[in-house]
Amino acid sequence: MSDIRTIKKYPNRRLYDTAISSYITLGDIKELVMSYTPFRVVDAKTDEDLTRATLLQIIAEEEEKGSPIFSTDILCHCIRMYGDSMQGMAGRFLEQSMKLFESQRRDATDPMKAMWTANPMQFMQNIAEQNLSMLKTMQRNFFVQEQTRKPAEPQPAEPTEPSDKN
Repeated sequence: MSDIRTIKKYPNRRLYDTAISSYITLGDIKELVMSYTPFRVVDAKTDEDLTRATLLQIIAEEEEKGSPIFSTDILCHCIRMYGDSMQGMAGRFLEQSMKLFESQRRDATDPMKAMWTANPMQFMQNIAEQNLSMLKTMQRNFFVQEQTRKPAEPQPAEPTEPSDKN
């Protein structure tokens, strides 16, 4: 038996959890996410992976409810990254930033560690500094990769000065 739960999505948009042999809702999938339960959503007929699309649907619904995480400005920045040469790096940066933020949040909610980080402004400043450091490292690595990937361009010949020999 696989450790990853399989959720089948049918043409009528119903979701079927094969682990519990029952139809579930997007709210149930959100609970799987919140409990760190690994899962994947697949099209019942084609077996196409629909996990990302389902997660984006949950995010869209959550954004409509209360206080959104993504401002219009952030969403515009994300859209502008598609097709950009830095798209892959931006995705990795966002993923690493979220992991770092979650780790910091988890540490801050631990009662003993919360005493060590009693100042919320210092907490946020530490996260910002770590993000900046991570971004600089990713940029350095990106440019090193680009330099090793591109063949060296031939240097133009230096102009020669006319000789005064007659």
